[in-house]
Amino acid sequence: MVAAEAAGFIALGAGIAVGLTGLGAGIGEQSIGAAAIGAMAEDPKFFGKGLLMTVIPESIVIFGLVVALILLFVF
Repeated sequence: MVAAEAAGFIALGAGIAVGLTGLGAGIGEQSIGAAAIGAMAEDPKFFGKGLLMTVIPESIVIFGLVVALILLFVF
């Protein structure tokens, strides 16, 4: 019974790790994306920089996924 409870808590922690990093990246990307669209509307040369700035918060989600995979397969 104790091992099943531990496995459940580990799975819950993995889900929280991915979910909260996804939520945080989405909130951050919201304002970054709006600013990037505004900059590209004024000058289309900002497309590359705007795209780069919207991709950076997504790396946080990858870190959350790595933490979740470590939790699931190491412990």
